[in-house]
Amino acid sequence: MREDAPFATLYVGVLLAVPGVLAWVSGQALIFPSLGPSAFLLATVRSGETVTPRRVIGGHLAAVVAGLLSYHTIAPGLEVTVAAPMLATAQLRLVASGVVAVALTTGGMFATETGHPPACATTLIVALGLLPSLVDATLIVVAVVVLVGAHEFVTHERAFGDYMSVEH
Repeated sequence: MREDAPFATLYVGVLLAVPGVLAWVSGQALIFPSLGPSAFLLATVRSGETVTPRRVIGGHLAAVVAGLLSYHTIAPGLEVTVAAPMLATAQLRLVASGVVAVALTTGGMFATETGHPPACATTLIVALGLLPSLVDATLIVVAVVVLVGAHEFVTHERAFGDYMSVEH
């Protein structure tokens, strides 16, 4: 087991608790599935190119844009929440929206050098109609900024001594 596993385990929870509390207080969707993998990377990698604010925020931003574009072009008004009948056109449109969104997100992250794998889950959340509005998209980006801001605050304070070291 990694020497810092207990700290990383607690830290990922603390990171997610920040947008989680904001979600609870505001009643808004400020916590969603792809935020978990981003928090995990921030808690376990902690510093370096992989977890720069530009990459984490930029990757999710590319994902939101690609997801919105795909959803509103290919599958507006649809939502993947229940099983569909075999060969249903609506299901095909949702599948196409998801596939196109992930491809666009990947291309966008390459073009902007903001590669952040959890963002591919964000684009699916948007493209499959789970959080498909401009308000939802804005809240996604706000939640990512809050998550990264909490991480930046903690890592720049260096208040946790050796636990914050990325050396294993």
